[in-house]
Amino acid sequence: MPDLLPSALSPSRPKPENLLVNLVCNVVVPTVILTWFSGEKWLGPVPGLLVALAFPLGYGIHDFLRRRRTNFISVLGIASVLLSGGFGLMKLDAFWFAVKEAAMPAAIGLAVLASMRAKTPLVTELLYNPQVIDIGRVDEALAARGTRAEFDRLLREASRLLALSFFVSAALNFALARLLLRSPAATEAFNAELGRMNLLSWPVIVLPSMAMMMYALWRLLKGLEATTGLTIDEILRQPPAKQEAASGTDTASKQDGGSGAA
Repeated sequence: MPDLLPSALSPSRPKPENLLVNLVCNVVVPTVILTWFSGEKWLGPVPGLLVALAFPLGYGIHDFLRRRRTNFISVLGIASVLLSGGFGLMKLDAFWFAVKEAAMPAAIGLAVLASMRAKTPLVTELLYNPQVIDIGRVDEALAARGTRAEFDRLLREASRLLALSFFVSAALNFALARLLLRSPAATEAFNAELGRMNLLSWPVIVLPSMAMMMYALWRLLKGLEATTGLTIDEILRQPPAKQEAASGTDTASKQDGGSGAA
């Protein structure tokens, strides 16, 4: 299943994710195997399904080992792949594949809502995280202006928008699966339908979900502007090169000021 979170909205990680490798392992290769290589002349329906699912599963495990970091969403993604393989081996009705496809984003949406009263809400990992936002600067501005209560309301609103994006994704996942998965499981026709669904999930599901997440991030940033008095450039985490350039400019300005005073 494709990653529902764009890199900019993913939890903070030590290394950036290679989107091209993600697409190849999660979409392109599984689609090709399910569509053209799971017939009786090649791998066969069940082996074809397992080989196709091995790529997103292997990518998920490799990504974890490379970054040495796991999270609730990553665990659900790997569980979703394993369930697909298990359902295929058990030859369950296509309805349960549709339920499984909807369950992952629905579970994330529920977790986002449930964490709103927690010490560290999930929205602080998915949107308000140090990979995207200069949290130290924002916290200083909130303390100086006494707007922490407004900030808390802003996070609750962002949580609801983020959860809504996952619920929409769950509904689209279920509808797409019910529309495309018509054949009995563990058959060549079913694998071809599963491959088509995997391919269509990007334009039909992932892109709208990403658009909703980006809207939630935009609302969060505009709210932070109002509550902190900072500009968007000051709120967003700047690349190291830009930070060094800004630091050099500030140092030069201080030196010039000192020289003028002398």
